[in-house]
Amino acid sequence: MTIKFHEIDLQADSATNVVRVHVSGKLTKEDYELFTPQVEQWISKYGKLRILFEMEDFHGWTAGALWEDIKFDLKHFKDIKKIAMIGEKSWEHGMAVFCRPFTKAKIQYFDQSQAEDAETWILEN
Repeated sequence: MTIKFHEIDLQADSATNVVRVHVSGKLTKEDYELFTPQVEQWISKYGKLRILFEMEDFHGWTAGALWEDIKFDLKHFKDIKKIAMIGEKSWEHGMAVFCRPFTKAKIQYFDQSQAEDAETWILEN
């Protein structure tokens, strides 16, 4: 299933419990208000998710969006098994480190050139 929001594309694969999140531009609080209910629905339907978070021409979060992201992470502390972050900027790598205290998920950062490695890693047990 694929769903497109303002700066976000969501795609879920029920066979692997992988949710692919493709973001660009700058995420806002309103973006979170749109896509959070969908992700929560998938968590209740499929259980623990694996998230492939792809950042392309990504400019970060507004303050409101960052707060929504932290609240989501705390609420779903145990609901995410793994997060593979694919990016193109050094600060995006730092976000992978920043997120670790807010989740029990294994988090790994991959450069854009390592996208295939990220796909392999997210599916590994």
